[in-house]
Amino acid sequence: MKNLLNQILRFGVVGLFCFLIDYGITTGFTNQLGVHYLISKLLGFVVSAVVNYILSIKFVFTHKKEMGKGKEFSVFLILSVIGLVINEIVMFICIDGIYGHSADLQEIISDSLIVSLSTVVATGVVMVYNFISRKLFLERK
Repeated sequence: MKNLLNQILRFGVVGLFCFLIDYGITTGFTNQLGVHYLISKLLGFVVSAVVNYILSIKFVFTHKKEMGKGKEFSVFLILSVIGLVINEIVMFICIDGIYGHSADLQEIISDSLIVSLSTVVATGVVMVYNFISRKLFLERK
C-alpha cells in the first residue's frame, strides 16, 4: 500500500509538471495568439504527453521486461491518443456545450477564463484515465 501511495505521489508530481506545460500551451495559444481551443489543446496535449512518457517511464512506472521499448512506446501512444480524444470531448462539452449555450455563464465568465477552467477539468478527467490505463497496460505486474 505504501508503494502504491508513493507511486501515486510521483505520478501526481509528473502530472502537475505536464499539466503546466499543457495548460501554458493551450491557454497561451488560444488566449494570446487566437488559435482555436481544440487545436491549442491538441498541441499542448502532444507536447505534455511526450514529456509525460519520458518522466513516467523514468520516475513512476516500472518497465515490463517482456515488452520492448518500441512496443511500450506504441502502447503509450495508443493510450495517449485515447486520452487526447477524452480531453477534446471534455473541452468541447465545457466550452461549446455548456458555456456556449448559457447566456448566464457568458455574463459571468470570460471566453479566456472558460478555456482555462475547461483545461483544468479536462486534465483532471484524463489524469485518472492515464493512471489507471498506464498501470494496467505498461507497468510490470
